[in-house]
Amino acid sequence: MLQAALMRLRKEQQKAEKLEADIREERTSWKYQIQTERQRIQTEFNQLRSILDSEEQRELQKLEEEEKKTLDSLAMAEAELVQQGQVLKELISDLERRSEWSTVELLQDMSGVMKWSKIWTLKKPKMVSKKLKNVFRVPDLHGMLHMFKELTRVQCHWEDITLNPLNLNLNLVLSEDQRQVLSVPIWPFKNYNYGVLGSQYFSSGKHYWEIDVSKKTAWILGVYCRIHSCNIKFAVQGSTNCENAYSIYRPQRGYWVIGLKDKFRYEAFEDSSTAHPDSRVLTLSMTVPPCHVGVFLDYEAGTVSFFNVTNHGSLIYKFSKCNFSRNAYPYFNPWDCPAPMTLCPPSS
Repeated sequence: MLQAALMRLRKEQQKAEKLEADIREERTSWKYQIQTERQRIQTEFNQLRSILDSEEQRELQKLEEEEKKTLDSLAMAEAELVQQGQVLKELISDLERRSEWSTVELLQDMSGVMKWSKIWTLKKPKMVSKKLKNVFRVPDLHGMLHMFKELTRVQCHWEDITLNPLNLNLNLVLSEDQRQVLSVPIWPFKNYNYGVLGSQYFSSGKHYWEIDVSKKTAWILGVYCRIHSCNIKFAVQGSTNCENAYSIYRPQRGYWVIGLKDKFRYEAFEDSSTAHPDSRVLTLSMTVPPCHVGVFLDYEAGTVSFFNVTNHGSLIYKFSKCNFSRNAYPYFNPWDCPAPMTLCPPSS
């Protein structure tokens, strides 16, 4: 019994020693990760400071160049006025001397001073603008950092999404890795396709994915959740009218999406506030056209948010109070633009 107890305790001692070694290893690993992250943060902020210093010097250089150019123009104008003043002073002096001459002397004067004094006019120099031509406006770095932090926060939930090849319309082509979709014309038919779902679906949690739309002039993307038991896709595929095709995109039909139309028109599709059956299309203002669009789904909160990754992660639009009664799918529609729509992997 003594030997058995001793063996058991020695085994426990070995476990304790192994756990201590694991903790020491974990502590070393964490120290290394913290130190690496600290160095990365310092390097990134040093680069930001370097960029800011460079921009400051560039703006100051522009200001100095404008100052030199303006002061040179003013100096030239001043020199011209001094020269004209000297000519005017000499002309006045000549006239004052002639005022003492007799009538005969004035009639015999052939110098032309009298004629010159009648036509001489002061030439005004070219005026310089009183306002600075280059006025530097400091970018809202605090706001940019806030947007970037929000984007970084949602990117922690980045999902490795692929496209679902099942029930794919004939005018849609997927890449081999199922991350890219493009539309191809099927002559002589005009087909208003209704896109493709992601292979993954979600019934809880927070999820983020990102789409490259840099070469496209039209697209629709977001989240789809089947609301009705009827086969909406089948009903929609028969549509031959572009406006009717757009009318299905609204939350009441299970679509929480935004889109680009005619290269420059960014839109969000909401439910109509009236009894009209069509969706309410909201025009979105975009200071920087997005090349990459991030989609963030918060299932429990009932929200779908869209981020302009190209513009420091600024919020494009947010759907609230979304009624996800079933599984929610990522939704992608390349529309009639032949350029590809590409899903970005989390590693990007």
